[in-house]
Amino acid sequence: MRRHTIADAGCPLTVGNGEFAFTADATGLQTFAPLGTQAQWGWHTMPNPKGHVLEDALTDYDGVGYPDLYPATEAGGWLHVNPHRLHLGRIGLDVDEAAPLGRSAQTLDLWTGTLSSSFELGGLPYEVETVCHPERDLLAIRVVGGAGIRIAFPYASDGWHTTADWDSPDRHTTTHTLTRTPYGSRCDFTRVLDADRYHVAAGWAGSARLTSPGGHVYLIQGDELELVVEFARHPVGAALPSFSQVRTAAAAHWERFWTSGGAVSFDGSTDPRAPELERRVVLSQYLTAVNCAGSTPPQETGLAVNSWSGKFHLEMHWWHAAHFALWGRPELLERSLPWYRSILPRARATAGRQGFRGARWPKQVGPEGRESPSEIGAFIVWQQPHLIYFAELLRRVRPGALEDYRDLVFETAEFMASFAGGGHLGPPLVPAQESYYESRRSVRDPAFELAYWWWGLETAQRWRGLLGLDPDPEWARVLHGLARPLVRDGVYTAIGVEPYTIRTDHPSMTGALGFVPPTPLIDPETMRATLHDVLADWDLESTWGWDYPMLAMCAARLGEPDTAVDALLMDAPKNTYLASGHNHQWPGLLPLYLPGNGGLLAAVAHMAAEGCFPEGWLVQAEGVVGMP
Repeated sequence: MRRHTIADAGCPLTVGNGEFAFTADATGLQTFAPLGTQAQWGWHTMPNPKGHVLEDALTDYDGVGYPDLYPATEAGGWLHVNPHRLHLGRIGLDVDEAAPLGRSAQTLDLWTGTLSSSFELGGLPYEVETVCHPERDLLAIRVVGGAGIRIAFPYASDGWHTTADWDSPDRHTTTHTLTRTPYGSRCDFTRVLDADRYHVAAGWAGSARLTSPGGHVYLIQGDELELVVEFARHPVGAALPSFSQVRTAAAAHWERFWTSGGAVSFDGSTDPRAPELERRVVLSQYLTAVNCAGSTPPQETGLAVNSWSGKFHLEMHWWHAAHFALWGRPELLERSLPWYRSILPRARATAGRQGFRGARWPKQVGPEGRESPSEIGAFIVWQQPHLIYFAELLRRVRPGALEDYRDLVFETAEFMASFAGGGHLGPPLVPAQESYYESRRSVRDPAFELAYWWWGLETAQRWRGLLGLDPDPEWARVLHGLARPLVRDGVYTAIGVEPYTIRTDHPSMTGALGFVPPTPLIDPETMRATLHDVLADWDLESTWGWDYPMLAMCAARLGEPDTAVDALLMDAPKNTYLASGHNHQWPGLLPLYLPGNGGLLAAVAHMAAEGCFPEGWLVQAEGVVGMP
């Protein structure tokens, strides 16, 4: 499958490279909607005249301070929404936005990374090509039809799901310098928003003219425009490439992407659902490469739109990126791992403040790595073993990963052993199934986290052996004494204390075997009963997109391929995949959800590698591996 054609205004399409992305409406640009133009470096912080710091938002939990006062205090509120990801600039056609949109067709060629849009606007025909450079934060545009291009710069927004404030022109500045080049013109913009600054360079061929009506809006007017626009932290000193050069570079990049790494085909399957699963698999590979393969962990909506102020949630990093290693593209996972080392001092300080050893990784953060005050996030712990999981995935394909990540693996394991030193997890704690957050002062021993803790510590201990080190006696003591998940009425409960299991949100206990490899803590037959209990009676309206791959992973580990496929393709609101390939969640607030896409890819890779597809499925796979 090489092409995806779409004419649905509810499914905007994105071009990008993992570090930078541009999301377009039906015109191939952002003519009608200020969709995302975002980069991994593109963040903004509101003024902080009162000097709020994390210590201002700590609440005492048995003598230990946790940052959970948001939104009860001014400090907690400011710290929660700052920094926030920034909309770098809206690029659209300079047309009457009220003009009726006529016939339209849009094709995103996955083989070349080119978005081609043809449409009628106000009765006039237009054609637009949009493509992103594979190595620079640069967009190239070709417009046929006589319309100019409008570039508009907004102020930042500290809203939960918005990227831009278009109503505060006095809170930021835009200056520009226009120069002629041998091939046309170039304009360099400098953007200043409070203490933050970034730069934009635009270049175009021919005699097109630049004008500005004011209000941070610039118009480039000419026939059959070819425009390139580069966004950067620092002034763009390099020459700008031409449209054709960008298109050629993008085509070479995407050809390499699709001809390397793993592949799975369901061609010839008799199950009528096979084409839909293949569609989801192909589009999810593209979407995660564009949105989730950057130098920092991605936000849950990638570089397309903001969610939670654009911050990334580290418990979701596995769902975004672990699949890259399973699909033979470990380098895409590895891009984001140096960021953990950059925040290691903060992670150590967090653990130390709470009386633990090692490094405790935060939950909801921006690039600086400071935890966001929250009634939930600061108490979540299941992101801790992720780094060990990532390192183990990389070790399986690159033995040098042992030396590269030993410090991060051991720092993580040291915290885990310290946190579970008494044989139990929590309290205070909020499990992956966040339904229990109001009981965080009493929650204890969630089933999923216990199994993941055991596997993470055992894997770190195994790394010591591979490096020629003796086992850590404290880790061994914790492993031997770790509590087992509670069983009631023949099934695993979500947590080890009342109310035991609330049947909303994530059915996380099923992740204790599936997402987590087999461990001595989990009995397969009890988990089989637990899985089918969940499938028989769970509030699907309250689930999230990665729950369905999690259920499929559990079924696959239990040797139930029919159940695994049924879970992957279950007819449920949060398991909807739009024509664009995006996993839809909440209308208006969370229009896309990349952990669902990444989880689907992880589950399919494991099922294909392990031969876990039922009768009626013809599966051909190469270059994919199963989970540990």
